[in-house]
Amino acid sequence: MLASRRILLIIGGGIAAYKSLDLIRRLKERGATVTPVLTRAGSEFVRPLSVSALAGQKVFQDLFDLTDEAEMGHIELSRSADLLVIAPGTADLMAKMAQGHADDLASTLLLATDTPVLVAPAMNVRMWDHPATQRNVKMLKEDGVRFVGPNEGDMACGEYGPGRMAEPLEIVAAIEAYLADGPLAGRRILVTSGPTHEPIDPVRYIANRSSGAQGTAIATALSALGAEVVFVTGPADVPPPEGVLVVPVQTAQEMYEAVKAALPVDAGVFAAAVADWRVASASDRKLKKTKDGLPDLSFAENPDILATVSKMKKNRPGLVVGFAAETDDVLNHATAKRKRKGCDWIVANDVSPATGIMGGSENDVTLITADGSEDWPRLSKTQVAKRLAQKIAEALA
Repeated sequence: MLASRRILLIIGGGIAAYKSLDLIRRLKERGATVTPVLTRAGSEFVRPLSVSALAGQKVFQDLFDLTDEAEMGHIELSRSADLLVIAPGTADLMAKMAQGHADDLASTLLLATDTPVLVAPAMNVRMWDHPATQRNVKMLKEDGVRFVGPNEGDMACGEYGPGRMAEPLEIVAAIEAYLADGPLAGRRILVTSGPTHEPIDPVRYIANRSSGAQGTAIATALSALGAEVVFVTGPADVPPPEGVLVVPVQTAQEMYEAVKAALPVDAGVFAAAVADWRVASASDRKLKKTKDGLPDLSFAENPDILATVSKMKKNRPGLVVGFAAETDDVLNHATAKRKRKGCDWIVANDVSPATGIMGGSENDVTLITADGSEDWPRLSKTQVAKRLAQKIAEALA
């Protein structure tokens, strides 16, 4: 998929710069041409000789290289690639991009380009969470810049949280999805998946039997058609798809906040089995058996994510797809749900125990739209996902 593709790789300054060496190798394996640009800070972590040897190309570092600049080299570099990739994308580089600074080769290239840009952020968790960084990220997304990661995990500084650069293969998958010549190229689609876990105490929680397999398959199918996919997932049994932005959550409230943060998108597919209720006051200590009998649990209603997004006046996706997991009178219940929630489509399925669908590998669905209903045969969840992704591509065309 990347044969003959030209990638301009900007390596920022950060401990994650060592991953850029493996990224170059992975891109070269797939036939891509990689032109590396090493920032001054980046050269403190990886050496130009190593980068050049792996890329098989000259490493560009200096804005004022007299030979290159005689031919306006920074303009040519910025526009001759199919994609500009920044890995690692530091807080400083993203701030320069957002504010339009051009005081070194990397920032000048980014300001002078009309080529798409993909950023793989990497920084301390507090830097990532800082309001200034989040404002810059929001601004860059509005400008059309795409992101892969950051992931959550241990930091070199000893802290834990979001800020780890995506792994090289994740970045490769995101590049492949970005450059895919599919019908959803240039479209940004949100997919929710998996169950939510609503805590009772630090040990126990309320959940459901959703495996997350159908949502994962949908995200994979949409990405294969060229879409940029934001995948908000509860604690699913199946691993998340590669090549998409994965946002892990636990509770319905966390999923609600993640969905709002992902907007605007061209379409939203709400395949998650979100808990309707939560314990109003979860205990911060494990509840013990007592002679007084069962604990008294009071419940509160969780946010209705599908209805909220469907009825938004601002940032409502052009297409909103909900799911209806029913155990009886499936068509009537699902049709009523579509009208009540205000979504465009509902994918209805019978999840009564006899079907084996909840947690299984197959699905038997009916697609309900304003024009009526369409019964699909029982298919694997992968086939259902591909069929739905194609329908979405046709609707957004």
